[in-house]
Amino acid sequence: MAEIEKLKMLQSEREALKKRVRTTVRETEKKREEATENVCPECGSRQLVHDYERAELVCKNCGLVLDEEFIDRGPEWRAFDHDQRVKRSRVGAPMTFTIHDKGLSTMIDWRNRDSYGRAISSKNRAQLYRLRKWQRRIRVSNATERNLAFALSELDRMASALGLPRNVRETAAVIYRDAVDKNLIRGRSIEGVAAAALYAACRQCSVPRTLDEIAEVSRVSRKEIGRTYRFISRELGLKLLPTSPIDYVPRFCSGLTLKGEVQSRAVEILRQAGERELTSGRGPTGVAAAAIYISSILSGERRTQREVAEVAGVTEVTIRNRYKELAEKLDIEIIL
Repeated sequence: MAEIEKLKMLQSEREALKKRVRTTVRETEKKREEATENVCPECGSRQLVHDYERAELVCKNCGLVLDEEFIDRGPEWRAFDHDQRVKRSRVGAPMTFTIHDKGLSTMIDWRNRDSYGRAISSKNRAQLYRLRKWQRRIRVSNATERNLAFALSELDRMASALGLPRNVRETAAVIYRDAVDKNLIRGRSIEGVAAAALYAACRQCSVPRTLDEIAEVSRVSRKEIGRTYRFISRELGLKLLPTSPIDYVPRFCSGLTLKGEVQSRAVEILRQAGERELTSGRGPTGVAAAAIYISSILSGERRTQREVAEVAGVTEVTIRNRYKELAEKLDIEIIL
């Protein structure tokens, strides 16, 4: 009987301890949530200071400690220039989807030097050459990896030719990998699917490029890119809104060396046109080019229709038709 009572006491103590732990965890989480809101719960001040020596978050106004024992995720060393940072860092490049193995495999450097920077003897160079050759071979082990290696290098080439930022390249690589996982590549050219993935990524990241621009830097036709894009967007369930003419304005104005005033006025014209539904059913590049043409005249930095047409990739007839529509419907007086 005494043993049963002891067991009951132990169980009750254990339950009480669990309850205290849960309460402590809840209070800690609540404190952290309050701390992340950047507001002191005591005095309502937003002047919070990180004390890295004590690992505390302190209110500068009333001295309340909002968080404690937080982890400093930075390195334990300091660097005062780029060379020191490179020398003291013990990690490699971050993971990326633009390489078939996500950048996680190792590479044997092409320079014949050891870890101390000393030259490797001629006796060991032949062995190092063989190791380097087999390293390149085993990085690509099966057909799927070979497909990815070729497609992602093609994606990188096209993105470089178009001057696209890093986030667009990563998004395009993710879309292509999803297409490979769902077996959408079978029966289609790798270049076509890669170009379609790049076009979809441009639209997702609001860095629009036309099908003609993608076709210029790829090895497939505009028709095939459009057909493949529609197929993968349907199969992968990509929710892509129609491209807005406003997205093209900064790039076109930069190509025409126009000032910010012209750009902001063109954006305002397009916003008014959108409110009156004058942009629906018309090519976004043509409408954007017409708005820039009108804006350049109104701002006193006149550009000819031919100059605007060359930068926008549309015909002069399109610009004439669109700018007349916009000027008439928005009551804009243009003196040519």
